[in-house]
Amino acid sequence: MAVLFDRQTRLLVQGITGREGQMVTAHMLRYGTAVVAGVTPGRSGMAVAGVPVFDTVAEAVAATQPNAALISVPPLAVLDAVLEALTHGLRLLVVATERVPLHDAAHMLAVAREAGATLIGPNSVGLICPGERVKVGAIGGEYPERVFVPGSIGIISRSGGMTAELALMVKRAGFGVSTAVSVGGDACIGMPPAALLPQFMADPETTAIVLFGEPGTQFEEDVAAWYATVRPPKPVFALIAGRFTEQLPEGTPFGHAAAVIRAAQGRPSAKIAALRAAGVWAGDQLAELTEFLAHLRRPLLQLTEAEHA
Repeated sequence: MAVLFDRQTRLLVQGITGREGQMVTAHMLRYGTAVVAGVTPGRSGMAVAGVPVFDTVAEAVAATQPNAALISVPPLAVLDAVLEALTHGLRLLVVATERVPLHDAAHMLAVAREAGATLIGPNSVGLICPGERVKVGAIGGEYPERVFVPGSIGIISRSGGMTAELALMVKRAGFGVSTAVSVGGDACIGMPPAALLPQFMADPETTAIVLFGEPGTQFEEDVAAWYATVRPPKPVFALIAGRFTEQLPEGTPFGHAAAVIRAAQGRPSAKIAALRAAGVWAGDQLAELTEFLAHLRRPLLQLTEAEHA
């Protein structure tokens, strides 16, 4: 089973007639996602890759009964798009747009929580379940099967690009992906890693989780606190990038909007230390992920040998 969505998800694309919306819609349809409607004000009656376009979410919901939305509209239009989707009953929202004003992001996340909705992003490339051949967003591009193969490793990533890189490493190690989620690179996001981990732990198809973190925010420290308290049964590997940034002159800009180090807060070295202290396998080198995956394989090899003894 997929985390958050599955083959029964009926997707609405807000901003479907834009360049990004058209491209991503075609890619999602090719992969198997049920994209049932699009919304762009003033474009009712059009079709994008065979998907009907409506002026409003209300019209799209009445005609096609979507239950999730991909939001790919300009930054200043995101808040209105999210509120419109929530008003008309959509409870899984993926916001792809970058540079959403912080006040707007805080507002829409508060309304989503109050409505009991799940909001991924802003600044997310989406989520994918290779086993069900369904994805929401640009994740994996036109041919996600080149990187994302079915398996039992869950991926949670603050970086869109690294979501695919981790999946490729998992594939090369002989494993596959259950569900991968790009949570977004902003400081104010709907589902930070610690909020997603319990859902991956509850997924019977997921046996281990790979997490990608970056400088800035308390997201990884929150994972450490959760892991130390819950002591979940499934192993977690956390790859924390950006330790080199701790040596840069103060005021140097880098990375995502959330990649901000303030004194000791947000330092990759502190994140790694907190995660290790909590019992999470954590590091800052891709080779350590290879070691983690090899460690996962050993019990499987031992079991196989015992079966054939």
